[in-house]
Amino acid sequence: MSHSRWKTLRERKLAEGFTEPEDVAEARREIRLSMALAKAVYDRRTELGLTQAELAGRAGLTQAKISRIEGSDTVPTLPLLAKLATALDATLNIALDNDDTQVSFTAHRTDGPQGDFEVA
Repeated sequence: MSHSRWKTLRERKLAEGFTEPEDVAEARREIRLSMALAKAVYDRRTELGLTQAELAGRAGLTQAKISRIEGSDTVPTLPLLAKLATALDATLNIALDNDDTQVSFTAHRTDGPQGDFEVA
């Protein structure tokens, strides 16, 4: 069964009053979060033109760990997320809501002088 056909079947069942067991709904939320993080890491890494091995070197991780993160095969700890954000020269933004998860990296500004300026 194709994904679109399965999704339509699920939506039809939900419209008919079918409710998913809570453990299934929770697993679905965790998978969505993991996939959102994987996409954000991949997008930022490729935006910087880095290979998985290069990102791993910057973050002090292995290429296999980066591959697992980008493949949604692992749920990173907060310290690991901090390492990734630093290695990707960006701020990690995570917005969590019941049915909406958004994960993105915001690049740090490097296009000009930074710091405080004194106005004469």
